[in-house]
Amino acid sequence: MKIAILGFGTVGSGVYEILQQKNLAKKFSVEKVWCRPNDTIDIPKFCSNIEDIINDKDIELVVEVLGGIDVPFDLISRMLKSKKHVVTANKAVIARHYDALTDLAKENGVSLNFEASVGGGIPWIKNVELASRIDAISKCYGVLNGTSNFILDTMLKEDQDFDDVLKEAQDLGYAESDPSADIDGFDVLNKLIISARKAFNKKLDPDDFFVHSMRQITKGDIHYFKQKGHIVKYIGEITHDEGVISLHAVPETFTEATIPSNNNIASLEGKTIGTLKFYGQGAGKLPTANAVVQDILDISKNISYIDTDNVENNDIIEKKINRYTFFIRTNETIDDALIKEKDGDYFITHPITLADIKKQTQLNDSLIVRVITQEDWHD
Repeated sequence: MKIAILGFGTVGSGVYEILQQKNLAKKFSVEKVWCRPNDTIDIPKFCSNIEDIINDKDIELVVEVLGGIDVPFDLISRMLKSKKHVVTANKAVIARHYDALTDLAKENGVSLNFEASVGGGIPWIKNVELASRIDAISKCYGVLNGTSNFILDTMLKEDQDFDDVLKEAQDLGYAESDPSADIDGFDVLNKLIISARKAFNKKLDPDDFFVHSMRQITKGDIHYFKQKGHIVKYIGEITHDEGVISLHAVPETFTEATIPSNNNIASLEGKTIGTLKFYGQGAGKLPTANAVVQDILDISKNISYIDTDNVENNDIIEKKINRYTFFIRTNETIDDALIKEKDGDYFITHPITLADIKKQTQLNDSLIVRVITQEDWHD
């Protein structure tokens, strides 16, 4: 199978490296590599004209790892219309344009695979699809961003302040110079929107989520929850109707509390399968490239996972109003009806809905931590 790669940064070069392995090089040939004009130094098989890839009928599959939204969306669309399979790691494009791109793939009789868009090297999307063939999945959740986990894990273990650890993460290449996607929840939001399509066959919009930044966490907060037997993690969770992305105080006996450094864990809960957890490297050159190459192998073998558009099992999940307990540290005024008690610097809410907490719009610069109990998750 002849392949083209769009983008030759961290992931693109990793894909090329893996495909040069002897056992894979016999089956796959990278014919062309296209990059943006300022990224063309020392690129193997460099192709300066994207039209040469689009019009090359011998290229059956294109890997898109450019980053960004508008240009990748346009190029993925053109590749699908040219009846080429596409594998992408671009979570932002898939989250925003899921319907348009999957429809194009179906119309043109080709595959669009995006395992690497959620969880890096963790085989998450594939296993959510498999679980949904039989089961009614009630929720998905987990530590889904390596940068935020590195920051919190380092703050706990080395007793450091947030700003110092963020700078360390940037120096190590874990965090971008603008870290907002990682620490303000937008990266996890895209991953959960994609996961909802596979788990529930349902489109969740950003407005369906409560998304709160982790910027206000201090080492004092981390020690406060540690004394109560909880570890603070930045976690996203989705149910059929809504999602929450915020700091969570997780019982230290739970698996999520033990995830170190920049690793990820993703979990699903099903009616018959119970709880499944998938742990591993959620980012990085070779782990993410590994997931891309796994998709390439599946396409080459004509392996097709379940089309979740036809899954009806999840219709048996009853709609219910979920309630959450939050600890809030703030100088702002909170609706008294939401508050159960106060403990030192923290207001503790009654179990409240996400709609209740979203109404407290003045709390944007406050610390908000959701507290997990045994009833919330099944470890």
